[in-house]
Amino acid sequence: MDRDALNALCWAAGITTAYGDREVPEETKRALLAALGVSVDLPPEKAGLPRYDTDPAGAGACPLPDWMRETPTWGLFCQLYELRSARSWGIGDYADLAGLARIAGAAGADFIGINPVHALFLAAPDRASPFTPSNRRFLNPLYIAMDDLPADTRADAAKLAAVQAAELVDYETVAEIKRKGLRAVFARKPFDGNRWAESDFDAFRAAGGVALERHALFEALSQAMVAKGHDAGWPDWPEAYRDPESPAVARFARAQAKAVTFQVWIQWIAARQLGAACEAGRNAGMRIGLYLDLAVGEAPDGSATWSDNHFALKGVAVGAPPDVFSQGGQNWALSALSPTALARAGYAPFRELIAAQLEFAGALRIDHAMALRQLFLIPEGAPASAGTHVAYPLAEMLGVVTEEAEKYDAVVIGEDLGWVPDGFRDVLQAANVMAYRILYFEQDWGLFSRAATYPEKALACVSTHDLPTLAGWWSGDDIALRERFGLIDAEKAASDVARRIDERVAMVNAFVDGGQLPAGADDGAEDVLPARVLMAAYRFLASTPSALVGVRLADLVGPGEQTNVPGTTDEHPNWRRRSVVTVDEIAEVPAFRAVTAAMREMRPKG
Repeated sequence: MDRDALNALCWAAGITTAYGDREVPEETKRALLAALGVSVDLPPEKAGLPRYDTDPAGAGACPLPDWMRETPTWGLFCQLYELRSARSWGIGDYADLAGLARIAGAAGADFIGINPVHALFLAAPDRASPFTPSNRRFLNPLYIAMDDLPADTRADAAKLAAVQAAELVDYETVAEIKRKGLRAVFARKPFDGNRWAESDFDAFRAAGGVALERHALFEALSQAMVAKGHDAGWPDWPEAYRDPESPAVARFARAQAKAVTFQVWIQWIAARQLGAACEAGRNAGMRIGLYLDLAVGEAPDGSATWSDNHFALKGVAVGAPPDVFSQGGQNWALSALSPTALARAGYAPFRELIAAQLEFAGALRIDHAMALRQLFLIPEGAPASAGTHVAYPLAEMLGVVTEEAEKYDAVVIGEDLGWVPDGFRDVLQAANVMAYRILYFEQDWGLFSRAATYPEKALACVSTHDLPTLAGWWSGDDIALRERFGLIDAEKAASDVARRIDERVAMVNAFVDGGQLPAGADDGAEDVLPARVLMAAYRFLASTPSALVGVRLADLVGPGEQTNVPGTTDEHPNWRRRSVVTVDEIAEVPAFRAVTAAMREMRPKG
């Protein structure tokens, strides 16, 4: 097939073939066509491709409550694992979340946002990134509160003391003692009293259907395989166990029925506890409640791809093109849903995925919302720079989101950072999907955008989990980290440092112009973040017309170091840092009291 014919086939399949004067490698084009199930010998009209030309204006709109249009509001967001308390076992848990929800509600917040709580790999707890889940439809049992179970349980005193005192989450030890404690309760009193009725468990299991059973079976198999020296992920298992419908898997399920039921049981416990945290927020006066986060994909060797491999693209990974944060691009090592398979299934798997989040959420943040329109996909074995964008049927994908949001009466936020296709943000705004506006990025020609220019249908915040706290940004810690880990070279780092000094001055000038700092303030020259600049930043965001403002808990109480450095795995303690104060102490921290008071003053409840 010649170049023109190959490109024509790619265009029909939604594959971008060039970026300016850079032609996408032919190997990439062929690999992506194969992943989509498109043969170079088959005309495009015979390939079963979805339509990409449907008008997204017909996708409907997500709920936007009248009260939110009239009285813009605010909330907190944090990493759940970073919460610390005297009663939790070395990691924040669902009961800590309920406690924080009560504190946030009392402070006047209308929502509390957390990292994705998708199921990870319980048999490989060191795989800790919440954005590389094993299965997005189910929950992470490491967040189970061990003192809220049908029966009491104990942990090894020395190990428990060590994980409680640790600066970083020790995932392996936390998983060890929690698994042991959960198994002890399950063996003795899995149902004890009306709160833990066996009939409720049976109803939960029945409602979960095949998807829940297969996830539980995967987890039981994963534990067994790790015990035999295999990886937790299924590609490393003996071939007979790689297919959930194989005779070997059926024999395992029969022989280990109790182990499978245990995995269903811990999902039930997690769901009940997360539901209780949601209820605690509503009871504390939060009008939105929990704001959950949907990761953009799943681990290629996890529960989701094992349970049903018909819907995942094979031989490609999700990533990002080269940009200011990573000059060589990024490979996120995530599996993506196949647009062709989704279209054939009437988008049912995507609908079930969205519904699984909204069962507990008053708001949903869709990470990398551009996935509704396209994903940057990289062939297996190729560098990230060799990848390209592949289209998804936007109208149909967005229609699923709006329909499910309407069903659950939930607000939806679309994380629309990075390279955004022309017109995409307008489509989201028309569908009432809130934009995401980061203070650091809202600048042009060396000036920070003034508050009045922020969109109304947006969540405005200082930063996210992939960015430094305001103190870290101010001191340039993020630039130093990117250079240390080889994500940018020394020349780029020096340029970024010089620019950051100018950015600090420009930020202060924006706050002076907005009335958040006094005229003539020269705080931008200082290397350590002045406390009044932190206050000014949040007063600035509160003065925007954006319907939602997110206050990052780490800005107020720590941890001060960066949560995650994109493009790294083990080089940096990603997803491990813990708060230096307990949940019970948060409300008395001066920065918390000052910032939340400012939010109540500037965004009072109607």
